[in-house]
Amino acid sequence: MPRKPFGVKYFRMSTIITGKVPKFVIMNNALDPNNLKEGEDFYYTPEGYKCFTEKYHLKRGYCCKSGCRHCPYGFDKKTGEITKK
Repeated sequence: MPRKPFGVKYFRMSTIITGKVPKFVIMNNALDPNNLKEGEDFYYTPEGYKCFTEKYHLKRGYCCKSGCRHCPYGFDKKTGEITKK
């Protein structure tokens, strides 16, 4: 049996065949990095960074708790709490 790299979990094939697919395996094709539209899903800051828009965050469907500039979920990085509901 091969050694497991740190932090990697292996799943038995039977779990995938029965339909119990882990959450990270299921991906939304609309959020594929190759399908993002500049100006709609993101824009470039004057420093050259990619900044995601509120529309993109809502498409993604959850808060990443990174303190994003356009977070529609109201996460405050200083307090670590979500202020909006």
